[in-house]
Amino acid sequence: MADFSELVAQAVKPTMNRAEREAVYGVVRQAVRRLQERENLADDDPRLALQNHLVEETIRDVEADIARAEAMRKLDEALAVQNKAYAETRSGRGRN
Repeated sequence: MADFSELVAQAVKPTMNRAEREAVYGVVRQAVRRLQERENLADDDPRLALQNHLVEETIRDVEADIARAEAMRKLDEALAVQNKAYAETRSGRGRN
């Protein structure tokens, strides 16, 4: 399943908006359904439920990774602004 997760993570970019990411997830879900149809799994086959669960879990993991990366990016930006303001304050004091 790690290969599958990596494949989904590579297909989805953090710069994509939510609608674009959902479109990718839709393709992933459709591909899994096609594979399940080829395997002729019955609707009550536990493997079907497990596969669907793993797909949704992978999507949640990718979304969590994107959210975490975005949060870190915002924190880095805030720190840069704070450091710049601090440096400007310190350099302003030195002139007086």
